[in-house]
Amino acid sequence: MSLILNIDTATTQASISLSFEGKLLQERVNGQSMDHAAWIHVAIKELMNVNNHFYQLKDLNAVAVVAGPGSYTGLRVGMSTAKGLCYALNIPLISLNTLKVMALAINNEISPSQLLCPMLDARRMEVFTALYDKALNELIAPCPMILENNSFSAWLNKQEIIFFGSGSNKWKELVQHDNAVFKDSFYTPQDIAFISYREFRQHAFSDLAYSEPIYLKDFYAPKKITG
Repeated sequence: MSLILNIDTATTQASISLSFEGKLLQERVNGQSMDHAAWIHVAIKELMNVNNHFYQLKDLNAVAVVAGPGSYTGLRVGMSTAKGLCYALNIPLISLNTLKVMALAINNEISPSQLLCPMLDARRMEVFTALYDKALNELIAPCPMILENNSFSAWLNKQEIIFFGSGSNKWKELVQHDNAVFKDSFYTPQDIAFISYREFRQHAFSDLAYSEPIYLKDFYAPKKITG
């Protein structure tokens, strides 16, 4: 049995969903990224009422959180909420990588010979990215990357790569290669529910004490000028 609360505050559009055995029961979405912290706990309370069946938090078997990369503030909101619930309810935590969830959402649309390259905008010419094959094996581990004309050239010379996500538009302006293909695709709460259930069945749980958001790079804040 797996009743899972799925939390995603990694990007501009946050979502929480309740799923059972990988099937979505209910979802809530918030498109105001600056409001995720105030929205999430009220939304969780509303979420537990599914088709006139009122679930309680104690009915949950796990909490899954999209742990990053993504918005620094959003990641902290999602992770702290997920860990707090898991501590209180004594249930496991499932941490999901944003880039892998993005790849999962599109991998049924590609051929076995194509590769998947999700990209999240990280400002200027930098992206958070990774490279996966159709089975979602990591060929390039999630990382921050400053895009240049020859980025991915070794892979593009071998096979076709599908680029997608909020950071792919800036790459589209740079790359000139016949094997670079671009798609407009992003994941949904159902994709999160599917992969969280798969992780639950495999007992792929995170260490609750040491789990942190996947930032991929240090947070930078300009120093204040004094004097």
